[in-house]
Amino acid sequence: MALLTAKTFSLQFNNKRYPRKALLCYQLTPQNGSTPTRGHLKNKKKDHAEIRFINKIKSMGLDETQCYQVTCYLTWSPCLSCARKLVDFIKAYDHLNLRIFASRLYYHWRPRYQEALLLLCGSQVPVEVMGLPEFTDCWENFVDHEEPPSFNPSEKLEELDKNSRAIKRRLERIKQSRSVDVLENGLRSLQLGPVTPSSSTHNSR
Repeated sequence: MALLTAKTFSLQFNNKRYPRKALLCYQLTPQNGSTPTRGHLKNKKKDHAEIRFINKIKSMGLDETQCYQVTCYLTWSPCLSCARKLVDFIKAYDHLNLRIFASRLYYHWRPRYQEALLLLCGSQVPVEVMGLPEFTDCWENFVDHEEPPSFNPSEKLEELDKNSRAIKRRLERIKQSRSVDVLENGLRSLQLGPVTPSSSTHNSR
């Protein structure tokens, strides 16, 4: 597997400034304890990295009687189109257990991209924000360490973890906004009257 350079990792998984490219690192681990398969993909003109990932997994000809754990680290959370295709993919390949971790939330203030996050979180493809364990795993397993980096890796990982806390809170607010909507709809279906404005809180950022 071709590894990322330390510079690429630092630039693309930077969660304080917008990364320049969409990048996806994946690890596929068979339940039987075999050696994990790793790789990384980036956007191409016609296909997002998530679609290339789906096609890559399909091309592997995996044993359908074997269960696999698949972990993805993305520089951006998926768009709505990719989210729908990921959900359909896992429904068709139910022997795969897919987890998605994103360094940043893509256009999180726009309803369409919030819908993508909620679709994934409400399905068998939960999406979470990368924290120290995920950044560390990505750094250790997907980066070429032959040449010393121009930065202190421990400090960089701690910085990324610190920056991720606000992004995690943002994702939780988006999830909570859906919970409020579900509750309001449930109350309306019981014909208990309109919900007062004070009971409805929507956070888009």
